[in-house]
Amino acid sequence: MIIIKTTEEIEKLRNSNQLVSKTLAEVAKYIKPGVTTEKLDRVAEEYIRDNKAIPGFLGYNGYPKTLCTSVNSQVVHGIPSAYILKEGDVVSVDCGVILQDFYGDTAYSFEVGEVDDSVRRLLRITKEALYLGVEKAIEGNRIGDIGSSVQYHSEKAGFSVVREMVGHGLGRHLHEEPEVPNYGTKGSGAKLKKGMVICIEPMINLGKRQIVQEADGWTIRTSDKMPSAHFELAVAIDSGKPDVLSTFSYIEEVLNLK
Repeated sequence: MIIIKTTEEIEKLRNSNQLVSKTLAEVAKYIKPGVTTEKLDRVAEEYIRDNKAIPGFLGYNGYPKTLCTSVNSQVVHGIPSAYILKEGDVVSVDCGVILQDFYGDTAYSFEVGEVDDSVRRLLRITKEALYLGVEKAIEGNRIGDIGSSVQYHSEKAGFSVVREMVGHGLGRHLHEEPEVPNYGTKGSGAKLKKGMVICIEPMINLGKRQIVQEADGWTIRTSDKMPSAHFELAVAIDSGKPDVLSTFSYIEEVLNLK
């Protein structure tokens, strides 16, 4: 069942998603060669708790950490560890919080030092695909309009779209209906209605689209071990234009991308 949110609930979701966005910006300050992903996790947990919120991923279905840190060929759900980031890595950092009973959920893929041009292009195209998907997240459109926009832009650039992992609704629960695939056909799928809140999160691979799960039971990796990129924003469906609840602006200010 798709849950339509009230104006008040959307404002609470905006607050939680703004906090996630600021948490990722805080994490961004520490992303450089020589830093462990565990360190990033500690930074995030401390920042979230200092802002009177609860880490949304920690303990979720038994997940052991605050962040998901997925490095290079890891697509999503990488567990922070003693792994030391090195020059040329790319790390997707996915974060969730619970604030006033509502979830925030956003992700950003970071370059560590100087990365290959092919990887930089993968990140750029994935972020562009996300924004194109967000543009379609308006009342009257359908879920397939989002996925087809993401798929077309990504595949036109020569990359592949992960099929098994998808975006989702967001509210009092981290994963609500509807699922939001990053592929599909225009005009298909559930109709978007004002008050729906969804997370759009392209997971795009440099090589083939196939994925495997690692032995830890969480980490998803590309089957060909080629790099993957992942960006995520939370969006409230409105008429005329999307109401984007999370933002990359805090992160990109830290990265001097503004």
